[in-house]
Amino acid sequence: MFRKSISFLVSGFILASVFSCNNDTVPKPASHLRLEYPKARYVGFENNCPFSFEMNDDAIISDKGNCNFTISYPKMKATIYLTYKPVKNDIDAHLRDAQKLTYGHTVKADDITEQPFLNKDNKVYGMFYKVGGNAATNALFYATDSTRHFVTGSVYFYAKPNFDSIMPASSYVKNDMQVIMETLRWK
Repeated sequence: MFRKSISFLVSGFILASVFSCNNDTVPKPASHLRLEYPKARYVGFENNCPFSFEMNDDAIISDKGNCNFTISYPKMKATIYLTYKPVKNDIDAHLRDAQKLTYGHTVKADDITEQPFLNKDNKVYGMFYKVGGNAATNALFYATDSTRHFVTGSVYFYAKPNFDSIMPASSYVKNDMQVIMETLRWK
């Protein structure tokens, strides 16, 4: 009798465990970290340098002397470097240096897209470069009036350059760089 009740109990337990749980184990779907940044608000930046521009008011600008600036995004671990050089009959040398800096990234870049910029009203001419892939920078630009002023800009992230993981921050800062270039005015 005792054996029958144990075997009945074991059989009942096995049947209950087989039929009670219908949930198949399914792996979790792939997910991505959702990074959201505040909508950019742009404010004018002006000082004693021979140019002015608009920048994101969430960024932190630092004067490095000689009209060179860094614009930092601490939450994104990114910095835009702006460099000013006066043109003294050496515009070709400045253009070569800007292109050399850009195309120096071809070792890691998947592609480099050139986007010419032309603002005849304010005499601002230049080129915006979008660098694809795992390069150290993903955007650079130069702007000039071709006779007196030359400004270059580049963005660097202080993280391993894995384009997929920094893409949201990269796009955000790249847009800010384009605004800087498009709002650049000579004094």
